[in-house]
Amino acid sequence: MLLRLFLSISIIIFSAQASARLEILITEGVNTARPIAVIPFKWLGDGEKPGDFAAIIAADLQRSGQFSPLPVGEMPNTPSTSRALNYAQWHKMGIEALLMGEVAPATEAGKYIVTYELVDVVTGNANVADYSPILESRRGTVSKTQLRRFAHRISDVVYEKLTGEKGAFLTRIAYIAVDRKSSHPYQLRISDYDGYDEKLILRSKQPIMTPSWSPDGRKLAYVSFEKRRSQIYIQDLYSQKRELMTSFPKINGSPSWSPDGKYLALVLSKDGQPEIYTLDTQSKALRRITNNRAIDTEPSWSPDGKSLIFTSARGGQPQIYQIDLESKVTKRLTWDGDLNLGGTITPDGASLVLVSRHGGNYKIAAQDLASGELRTLTKTNLDESPSVAPNGSMIIYSTVYKGSQGLALVSMDGRFKANIPAQSGEVKSPAWSPFLK
Repeated sequence: MLLRLFLSISIIIFSAQASARLEILITEGVNTARPIAVIPFKWLGDGEKPGDFAAIIAADLQRSGQFSPLPVGEMPNTPSTSRALNYAQWHKMGIEALLMGEVAPATEAGKYIVTYELVDVVTGNANVADYSPILESRRGTVSKTQLRRFAHRISDVVYEKLTGEKGAFLTRIAYIAVDRKSSHPYQLRISDYDGYDEKLILRSKQPIMTPSWSPDGRKLAYVSFEKRRSQIYIQDLYSQKRELMTSFPKINGSPSWSPDGKYLALVLSKDGQPEIYTLDTQSKALRRITNNRAIDTEPSWSPDGKSLIFTSARGGQPQIYQIDLESKVTKRLTWDGDLNLGGTITPDGASLVLVSRHGGNYKIAAQDLASGELRTLTKTNLDESPSVAPNGSMIIYSTVYKGSQGLALVSMDGRFKANIPAQSGEVKSPAWSPFLK
């Protein structure tokens, strides 16, 4: 387990059918979330309603770990506008906020007009003069293929209005799967964060590893063994164009994009032991960052791009260090536990997310960078490859669920947890995308 996590170069074989879709199964945290209601949007057209906005939005908000949407069957009524809303009725049920809306066919064929309102039930019930209970009221025109994406956008609006933080429901994840029945079994895939709209990006006869998103969400960097040795590629997700970035002898591993998208941090062993380098993605100029007789690996960038976080055994057991790119001053960040690996600083720069081993069990943890306090977030025994949502609210990671390698979610406070098994086969090495336009 240690070598697999630390060196990030061993080959793990797992199976998944190409059509597999991820499915989020919430396991903990619903009872501690804020009570809200997402009322089914009223369909104003003829025939079948084009999708269930409320179900998508309610699922988004529940999966954030922040909200507990009221089941539709427990709603006293289903108004579609605030004009028909009885605030006292919802307030007695403990509902803090309420989302409602309408969907109507547009004059242009194949398009729909979606209107929605987000209402503060507490303010509405108090009926205070000069304080409107309407937190947000919007209208948009979308095509049928854009309906699900627009629902995620509404979720983002609701989340930001109610928490003050930007929502991350219009994001994607990249991950690795293997279909043993295929002639090209190793697969790099992306999907919406909730497992829908899955796309196959690359398939190979040899392993693919450690995908990393560019800051604009247009490209992925990854390691491929298709030439029977490790090489680092960048692939454009829109044009599908691939570019070989490194192909040095021995290890080419763990690519990580800089916040400005100009560089990759990576691991090379061309000069001996695995060390950390940066690579200019345009000129391909290399700069060696670490120079130590111990193994240095798993680089990631600080949010300001001025330093790198990495794993090193220079102190004996693997621990997480930070190196200033200008001065090369290096400091050790982790001390608790048997060993610590795979560190990433959260977008706000306040915490370090990592894999920490205690008593032989590998768990996802978060360390406050100011106080040094380490909090274990997961309860399972073989967790790895954490990737933080771009708003810093959630962590996606690899785990073993019911005997199979799958993905899971945990909130930054550890209260909310969900498993994300594939409908068949196994997946691993998740990478959460940046915010997408």
